[in-house]
Amino acid sequence: MEYKNIVKGEFIKRPNRFIGNVIINGTECECHIKNTGRCKELLVPMAEVYLEKSNNPNRKTMYDLVSVRKGNRIINIDSQAPNKIFREWAETAGYFKNITQLRGEVSFGKSRLDFYIETEREKIFAEVKGVTLENNDTVSFPDAPTERGVKHINELIKAKHSGYRAIAVFIVQMDNAKIFVPNDITHPVFGTALREAYKKGVEILVLGCKVTPNSISAYSTIPFKL
Repeated sequence: MEYKNIVKGEFIKRPNRFIGNVIINGTECECHIKNTGRCKELLVPMAEVYLEKSNNPNRKTMYDLVSVRKGNRIINIDSQAPNKIFREWAETAGYFKNITQLRGEVSFGKSRLDFYIETEREKIFAEVKGVTLENNDTVSFPDAPTERGVKHINELIKAKHSGYRAIAVFIVQMDNAKIFVPNDITHPVFGTALREAYKKGVEILVLGCKVTPNSISAYSTIPFKL
């Protein structure tokens, strides 16, 4: 996926989950942060950030903060990006053979899972999570406790038991990650749920991405360790 009208800025502070203060071309302004997660290791004072300028003159904030530089990496933090990335990848990568149907936000049980896919041979539910947390080339999820995430993993287990192929998809929103692990320090319950799901036949698919200031796309799978 691609962004338009990208500009570079410098991060100052985050007054709340939705708003950030940045400097663009020497002028301080407010921006919308497209991620309600903590991102505290990324959104630090003086961090180099990339923002998409809106064409809507009626918006309160004219910029959306979509990515942050951390060392040699640009990390995309747009929480709306992972589902778009997965859809593009699913449609073009050939991982799912002969897709006859691909729908987003489909109800199953007491949840809405991100994707329902049909091929000539299979019926598949997939739940997509974005990964922005990195330490020494190891990436992990979640960066904050997520009861909703645990609920989705449990629904994937139910889908598998009901005869569907079930996949937990992790979109790594950065380049050159080496391995994915669940973040047991931040939310051990999620890690436990993911391990139980894997034991019961839920697949884990981790996709690494190529990230530039203007774009992000999945290009390869990454190993995981539970």
